[in-house]
Amino acid sequence: MSGRSASSGVLTPEEWIAIRRHLHQRPELSGEEYETTDYLRAKLARIGVRLVETGLKTGLIAEIGSGAGPIVALRADIDALPIEEATGLPYASIHPGRMHACGHDFHAAALIGAAQRLKLREAELPGTVRLLFQPDEERAKGAQQLIAAGALEGVGAVIGQHNKPDLPVGTVGIAAGPIMAASDGFTVTVKGTATHAAVPEAGIDPIVTAAHLVTALQTITGRSISAQDRAVVSVTQLHAGNTWNVIPDTALLHGTIRSFDESVHARIKARFAEIAGGVAAAFGAEASVRWSGGPPPVVNDAELAELARACADRLGLHVASGITSPASEDFAFYQQKVPGLFLFVGTSGSQEWHHPAFELDDSALPDAAALLADLALGALARLSDKQ
Repeated sequence: MSGRSASSGVLTPEEWIAIRRHLHQRPELSGEEYETTDYLRAKLARIGVRLVETGLKTGLIAEIGSGAGPIVALRADIDALPIEEATGLPYASIHPGRMHACGHDFHAAALIGAAQRLKLREAELPGTVRLLFQPDEERAKGAQQLIAAGALEGVGAVIGQHNKPDLPVGTVGIAAGPIMAASDGFTVTVKGTATHAAVPEAGIDPIVTAAHLVTALQTITGRSISAQDRAVVSVTQLHAGNTWNVIPDTALLHGTIRSFDESVHARIKARFAEIAGGVAAAFGAEASVRWSGGPPPVVNDAELAELARACADRLGLHVASGITSPASEDFAFYQQKVPGLFLFVGTSGSQEWHHPAFELDDSALPDAAALLADLALGALARLSDKQ
């Protein structure tokens, strides 16, 4: 991968926080992160980090180190959500209907902080650290875009992190194995026969069918999948009809399934199709299911998890073991290619991800940056020893 260098400067931890707040105030949706990309590019150039030419429309790749030896990648996502902010913060979003409600602004600023720490020690690096500022995570497309652009060429390990509002600042969640769920979206089309609302017996009601289907689908996790297999089936939308006195011919259900194991995921899909077809047939209707593929589970490498615990101890951070989430992350696509580690960083928030009042504690930022930088150094050392 080719790149260009710039003269070196220094950004302080206070400036990392200012970067986070700047990004928070100017959120951009998935695939639209043009100003965000330009802003991050300028900050990296200021501290003298080498930018890699990729042809990406949004997002960017940069490198620290000689370019020789092993390569470790650090990843942060940069996109926002279509949510109207309700925090009342002085640096709240200035773009109506857009908000950094998942903390990707924090992730990007933490990676800038890690880049600063690594740049100051560049001469000591036993290899190269590749920085991945990834767009389009919320639609689970960005990781594959970066992979296609060569982000993992020569990479021996990839490391990322996500803020965790229900963990206190100074705590990091570290676990080996599956820590975030595979995710798929679904659309169920229920076909009936339209009729006047006064004579329902003359038609086949797709709304009644859909209502029974919503209830029946909940039995998948309650009765068809073991409680030990941790899975979720959620219907999040039901659309039917357009007036008060007509039973329509079609109803649509949308939602998601989540699980931590690919084989469990396959069983959920199979049972889902059986229930949809059976319930619809019982009411004389028809049901078809369409899946929109999401990412596989995030599965952490055991050696990298061990390294992370050692780094966290060295930095004086409290380690919370066994922390998992049924949310999904397209970081999993990187882990399908190379060993990877995804961490949860405590941010003492009052609301969960994707809430209009989501906020986090900026005091977590220096520790998040330090942990990423130390992990990169440790992973490079291990990879160097294996060569």
